[in-house]
Amino acid sequence: MDYLKELEGKRLHDHYEAKMAAKTTRKRIFVPGPVIVGAGPSGLAAAACLKEKGIPSLILERANCIASLWQLKTYDRLRLHLPKQFCELILMPFPSDFPTYPTKQQFLAYLNAYAEHFDLKPVFNTTVVSARFDSRCRLWFVKALGLKNEETEYVCQWLIVATGENAEEVVPEFEGVDEFGGPIVHTSSYKSGELFRGKKVLVVGCGNSGMEVCLDLCNYNASPSLVVKDSVHILPQEILGISTFGLSIWLLKWFPMRLVDHFLLLVSRLMFGDTAQFGINRPERGPLELKSMTGKTPVLDIGTLAKIKTGHIRVCKAIKKLKHQAVEFIDGKVENFDAVIFATGYKSNVTSWLNETNMFSEKNGLPRKPFPNGWKGECGLYSVGFTQRGLLGASLDARRIAEDIEHSWKAEATQLVRCHQHHHHSLDYIKQK
Repeated sequence: MDYLKELEGKRLHDHYEAKMAAKTTRKRIFVPGPVIVGAGPSGLAAAACLKEKGIPSLILERANCIASLWQLKTYDRLRLHLPKQFCELILMPFPSDFPTYPTKQQFLAYLNAYAEHFDLKPVFNTTVVSARFDSRCRLWFVKALGLKNEETEYVCQWLIVATGENAEEVVPEFEGVDEFGGPIVHTSSYKSGELFRGKKVLVVGCGNSGMEVCLDLCNYNASPSLVVKDSVHILPQEILGISTFGLSIWLLKWFPMRLVDHFLLLVSRLMFGDTAQFGINRPERGPLELKSMTGKTPVLDIGTLAKIKTGHIRVCKAIKKLKHQAVEFIDGKVENFDAVIFATGYKSNVTSWLNETNMFSEKNGLPRKPFPNGWKGECGLYSVGFTQRGLLGASLDARRIAEDIEHSWKAEATQLVRCHQHHHHSLDYIKQK
């Protein structure tokens, strides 16, 4: 009993010590250039563009590495779904010997080389918990916590939000999750089908990740089923050896979007047949129109549809609830499963730490202004990588932000020189007197 009391006393003392330590370790750092929150591809691109213009910046990153989503939360077989020329960051192309669709490892090697080339050194293990603008002194106060909860406040004139559209996992809630009894994981924890050999696995979500995870499970002799709740456009990754995405961009230069959509759907029908017969209904709007209006990306097929046709991957309706080692669907069917994988994507977390509601929507954490105007807010606030247009959109944002900041940076530098000259002139005048 005394031992327990001693433990409790020690715990309280430790807590008090930690609290006192936290109070004494609070630091305030003035940053001459912008503070960038997030060291993913978008944050790196913004820092590189600023550096090119001679403007220093400070990148704060909650993880212990750059591009943490790619490094820590992606499956092994992942490749870029678009050709490399559409995925390179501004100011530095991919190496010419890289394949058209680089692997995850190659993409990470490219990002590391990018950071090294521009000498970008993010402050890692630093989680931004709040950022507020002080209208009296016209500065941003960015509060961040380190690994031991030590607090640092960064003060800056410009704040660049680069935490991205994929900051937090989206995990749907279903009745009976606690009853299920088998593994339930998000794709952020999925590495390969190795752990699921010979098992019946339900994959929830039919975007690019869900489709590819199903394919990967097939390669490891698992039996995957795919939940298709909403309608979705599935397009071939390539048409006659040409990237569908690249072809679409080229066609849009000459033809209206609706016509290009008709062409894409015609080719998809010729190549895949009617996907509705496998339980995958297409939306009423065409793939490009849907993307531009809602941000919903069409799936680029890399072989999953063929496995659905042969029955290796089964398509299911939406889930009603989970039971012990089983799932009940909305059509009343109940089936046994050993595991459930949520391929339900990610969402922005900006509204949880940024004390500002004009620029970002509280509903989805994305800029309120539609593309291409969502990159600039008020009072020196910017966003990079929220365009729902991948790395190409991020590079566009990065360039605009750097150009915008450069104007005020030069104006302020000129003002400082004038102040300095005036100060010296006054001193000379006093000396002469």
